[in-house]
Amino acid sequence: MNIPRMNYPQYRKARRLTHECCNYCNGNCLLLDDGEECVCVQSISYSLLCRWFRAAVLPLDSGLCAELETSRDEVKRCCECGASFVPNSNRGKYCPICAVRVRRRKEAERQRKRYLLSTHLGR
Repeated sequence: MNIPRMNYPQYRKARRLTHECCNYCNGNCLLLDDGEECVCVQSISYSLLCRWFRAAVLPLDSGLCAELETSRDEVKRCCECGASFVPNSNRGKYCPICAVRVRRRKEAERQRKRYLLSTHLGR
């Protein structure tokens, strides 16, 4: 099994996400509790060790999930905001959030140009 290593910004994002885990309680992991409190391994490690975190909590942050779970060839950076995302096709340039914004902006430009041409020719 290949255990992904995180860089510091990824580690900080994952550490913030550990608070969303249902097994996280005051810095301890309820799954590892066998009578003695045990520190949550995901909150102190730069590796993606906890299977529960990987399956249930990591998908809450799709950007971080894309960076850690997929190979480097499959992940692209958004041309608009720079976020990591997994494209649906080989032509994908934008993350899902920016794709909507860019599509609306281009459609508005297209309609504006069409309107100006029609009013200019109509005179």
